[in-house]
Amino acid sequence: MKIFLGSDHNGYHLKEQVFAYLAKHGYDVEDVGGAQLDPQDDFPEFAQAAALKVLGEQDGKARAILLCGGGQGMAMAANRFKGIRASVIWDAFEAKMTRNDNDSNVLCLPSRILDDEPAAWQGIIETWMSTPFAGAARFRRRNAQLDEL
Repeated sequence: MKIFLGSDHNGYHLKEQVFAYLAKHGYDVEDVGGAQLDPQDDFPEFAQAAALKVLGEQDGKARAILLCGGGQGMAMAANRFKGIRASVIWDAFEAKMTRNDNDSNVLCLPSRILDDEPAAWQGIIETWMSTPFAGAARFRRRNAQLDEL
């Protein structure tokens, strides 16, 4: 499974840590930007890059992790793309639920909360990566309804 990783300036330092963590643990990860810390960059650019990469993967199993100050901006931008289900997550329980119920394919992390909490963001990522979509009919129906909006 391919993981695309992106951040604006607020999430840049945490993105670098997340990239190293994912690579060390054998994940196939690609950084879609920002390539360097730029206090003038804007999150929609990186959310778009990651969303298009996720949607462009042929196997349909790609995911993305996006980081910004609060996670909300990245989620709003990524969710503009049909087929993307981006969730702002701050703990492992919510990571599990968004995968189980919503088949989330984009994880948005709030760097203001998680920057100094490696155990927290590592637990979130591992839970989100390892939790399968339950696939219940009601969950599939709801995901289809999102794509019809």
